[in-house]
Amino acid sequence: MLPAPFPANHSPIIRKLESIFPLTDDERQALLELPIQVTAIKEDQDVVREGDRPSRSFAILSGMTCTSKVMGDGKRQIVAFGVPGDMPDIQSLHLKVLDISVTTLTPCSLGFITHEALWDLCLRSPRIAAAFWRETLVEGAAFREWILNVGRREAYPRMAHILCELLVRLHAVGLAEDHSCDLPITQVEFADALGITAVHVNRVFQQMRADGLIETRGTRLIVPDWERLKEVGDFDETYLHLLTTGGAAA
Repeated sequence: MLPAPFPANHSPIIRKLESIFPLTDDERQALLELPIQVTAIKEDQDVVREGDRPSRSFAILSGMTCTSKVMGDGKRQIVAFGVPGDMPDIQSLHLKVLDISVTTLTPCSLGFITHEALWDLCLRSPRIAAAFWRETLVEGAAFREWILNVGRREAYPRMAHILCELLVRLHAVGLAEDHSCDLPITQVEFADALGITAVHVNRVFQQMRADGLIETRGTRLIVPDWERLKEVGDFDETYLHLLTTGGAAA
């Protein structure tokens, strides 16, 4: 079956790009007209794996993913969380062999776009090509911040920092408000991202709740004191290079 045109009600990729790059009406329309195959994928499924040679990239339309590396003994290190609008494997447009795996954390709606269609769009619109380039540069900045976070901060500020990042990123694409967002990430997944055990994650969350830094209601995260959480996590959103300042604090 031929891919369908980009549905008008599926605009997370535009919201994401516009959070880091100004788009014109013509550029938005060009993105909407990309041929895309929308696929529903269950949670805990690999979308792409390290060593793959994909002929297409994908955008997250709904749900969350994680990008990871796996050691020879099977231990996993999560190096990024993907939110709606992200294109976690956009580098495969240039790097033919993937050195990462991307896995769904929740049920996801993903939009697959062939490299041929992406190349055609980038050649027709150098500014859109620049927007995708900027997206990969921002991802690189986030990777550097994650290295600092995991390598130098203790578990408590490490968790505070990653919660700040997720809240700001979700706010930037319209999925967080009033310092609150849906965050369906398990303690095991946080452990794989922070380099600590799931038991340690549980203890950190308990202490953060006791200290009044966060509240949780099911998968809902509520931050009563945003400035305090940022201070504890030593969080400065500059590395996310958003066009608007203030992030979740706005």
